[in-house]
Amino acid sequence: MTCNADDLKSHDFIEHPTVIIEILSPSTEKYDRGDKFKYYRQIPSLQEYVLVDSKSISVSISVEIYQRSEGKIWHYSAYTEGESITLSSIEFTSAIEVLYEGVNFETDTTEQQ
Repeated sequence: MTCNADDLKSHDFIEHPTVIIEILSPSTEKYDRGDKFKYYRQIPSLQEYVLVDSKSISVSISVEIYQRSEGKIWHYSAYTEGESITLSSIEFTSAIEVLYEGVNFETDTTEQQ
C-alpha cells in the first residue's frame, strides 16, 4: 500500500510503500521474516510490515505487525483472536477476525488423528 502519488504512475511495482502485508505460507515464512524484512527495513517510506498467518485456524489466528519508530528501531506487536489491529500510518483499525472472513483453512488429517 502506498501513500505516494509517484507510485500511481508506476505500472510495474510500488517504489514508496507505506504498508506491506505478507500472507505467510510454510514455504516462504522463513524468508518473509528474515531476508525479505531485512530488505524492506531499508525502504525509507515503509512504516508498517504486517505478517498474516495462513496456517490452520485450529491453532489460532494471528497477525504480527512491525512498526517503524525512531531511526532504525522497529516495534513488534502480536495479535490474536478477539483483538483489533491498528495501522497508524494509514489510520486503519480492524478486528482481527474481519481479516480472516471467508478464509477456509485446510486441516491436516494426520494432526486430527
